[in-house]
Amino acid sequence: MLDEELIIQDIEDNAEEYIEFLRALIQTESYNPPGNEKNVALIIQQYLKDVNIESELFPFGDNRANLIATLNDDFKGKNLLYNGHMDVVPPGSVEEWKMPPLSATIKRKKIFGRGATDMKGGLAAMVIALKILRKLGLKLSGNLILNAVADEETNGRLGTKWCLDNKLKDISVDFTVIGEPTSLSPLPKAIILGERGRMLVKVVTNGISAHAALSSLGRNAIYMMSNIIENLGKLDNYLPEVKPPIKMEQLKKLVSAAFVSEDIFNKILNDQPRLQAIFDSLIKSTRVLTMIKGGIKDNVVPDMCEATIDFRLLPGQKENDIINGLSELIKREVGYDIRDEPIGNPEDVFVYLEIISASEGSYWEDWEKSKDLQFFYNLVSEIYQKKPFYFLYPPSADAHYLRNAGFCPQTINFGPGRAGTAHTTNEYIEIQDFINAIKVYTLFAYNFLK
Repeated sequence: MLDEELIIQDIEDNAEEYIEFLRALIQTESYNPPGNEKNVALIIQQYLKDVNIESELFPFGDNRANLIATLNDDFKGKNLLYNGHMDVVPPGSVEEWKMPPLSATIKRKKIFGRGATDMKGGLAAMVIALKILRKLGLKLSGNLILNAVADEETNGRLGTKWCLDNKLKDISVDFTVIGEPTSLSPLPKAIILGERGRMLVKVVTNGISAHAALSSLGRNAIYMMSNIIENLGKLDNYLPEVKPPIKMEQLKKLVSAAFVSEDIFNKILNDQPRLQAIFDSLIKSTRVLTMIKGGIKDNVVPDMCEATIDFRLLPGQKENDIINGLSELIKREVGYDIRDEPIGNPEDVFVYLEIISASEGSYWEDWEKSKDLQFFYNLVSEIYQKKPFYFLYPPSADAHYLRNAGFCPQTINFGPGRAGTAHTTNEYIEIQDFINAIKVYTLFAYNFLK
């Protein structure tokens, strides 16, 4: 029997075991905040011990950790990196869930639970791929590195970035797969080549308080904020021009390749406002005011108002360009001074800007030349019995740490689960999608390293 056939047979013969392993990860609480990723890391560590794979834990904080496990100890040949995060977002209102969010209930060929899609399904499939390759003892010349990380849901600095700056920094990695969910319903499976960045900016307007009966003696900070908001649409005039990594027409061609004809795809696109919004988001940067608060009492002119703006950045856009552009907009269009401190004298009128968090976008520039990527594409087509398509990710992801620093530009996102169910009530993953992902990860690693 060929090695590939052995791999497929193992996955099909042991599907129940692999499903139960995924359920165990979903049932293990790792809400971030606060994190608790060590709970998941210990389960992965024990699971890999069954086939004598030693994994290393890197604990930090309160019950938090990253994990690295490898197929062998030799990093001199080709190295393939599988990255997946262990943290999940909190469940929200538990009462709104049909099944308890940590139950991992199986129903209608799906597994329900927080993190099922984002991304314990992809993480479990990667762990299982490593286990299968060791268990079958196939002859391989390279190494598979599993990196299970913390902190992805809050920016990844303590997870993926820490691992790249420390344990992995001296290892040359030839290809990376991050197991984020890449089913973008109603489209087929996507292979993600890049993503937008995200930047959160706090804007504080500082006015002058006064009694509401004598409002002319004050300077209303809420009105100041309103003036800024009304002028946000002019921000592009103050930013360096950055072109999208893939233009709209090329994006459409990449996706239509997964359909019988371009006409059929265009009809679906025209009938789907949600899909149109996804395409539109990938060719421009956006900004959205997401939070605002101000005022201390109903008869006091407010002397302070605070707002949060969520910026989504194209690859190549820098956080300094955004903050400088926003400063210039406020000074020129609205006429307010910008200060470096949020506190001033009672009679001072000014605006304070603060970057709460920032992660740049990234893009694999030379993806069209990669034979490894072409093999991955063909493998997904075979396993899923449907052509995938190349695409970009509207949200941010940990991939930018690998691409932008030059650690491994040839990084893709691909994983089981419908991206639209991530972070939602009654999150779920389809069991067949999960099994297919195990096949893709294991067969790709085998062929990459044989």
